Amino acid sequence: MSDSALARALALVRDLRARCPWDRAQTPQTLRPYLVEEVLELDQALKHDAAAALRDELGDLLLHLAFQIVIGEERKTLDAESVTRALEEKMWRRHPQLFGHAETPDHDAWERAKQRERGEGRGTLGGLPPTLPALLMAFRLQERAGGVGFDWPDPNGPLAKVKEELGELERETGEGKRERLEDEIGDLLFAVVNLARKLAIDPRAALERANDKFTRRFEAMELLAEQRGIEIGRATLDELDRLWDEVKGQSL
Repeated sequence: MSDSALARALALVRDLRARCPWDRAQTPQTLRPYLVEEVLELDQALKHDAAAALRDELGDLLLHLAFQIVIGEERKTLDAESVTRALEEKMWRRHPQLFGHAETPDHDAWERAKQRERGEGRGTLGGLPPTLPALLMAFRLQERAGGVGFDWPDPNGPLAKVKEELGELERETGEGKRERLEDEIGDLLFAVVNLARKLAIDPRAALERANDKFTRRFEAMELLAEQRGIEIGRATLDELDRLWDEVKGQSL
């Protein structure tokens, strides 16, 4: 982004704050839910690789970043220069091989730099936002632990762990104790996320694909049932299974 483009976004927000009562009334806290919504909409545009939507959603996110910077200016707590300078300094610390401090990339140095930025006493897992979705939180926790060497050397370890956790879940299902079942389901999901990580698979993207596939197939099954005069809510499980298998056979 050019300086003039950022300057125009900041000027736009300053004008909105000066002339629009709603914009003037906003604070960093009141803007939080809108910011989260915009990030999720941007995520969807990225998922579908839609250029026009991506441009629009990046613009909406830029608006929110400009809002936070302008409010910081008003409160004299930050401005565009201090935000950009903090970003530059962080990247300089994390890429010593690019800025004259080391000859080759050093992942350990990257992790040490991030540890210092998180602050003393916060530990390897400190600093992750508690509002992260659980699936992403599991991935980040495992990634952090792996960064300091607490990791399986290959996917075989996580795969064995998934099988172990599945066995423990099977044993607990006969007991019917909800708390224990919840613990075992959680352990199994955590192990599956770890396996995905070791296979270089984004577990969230994989689950999204599974959700999309299930939705396509279920909707196709509903349509097929309607065409054959079958009421979904009154069909037997055997009837639904046959419809489902037929839909699956169409490679949907």
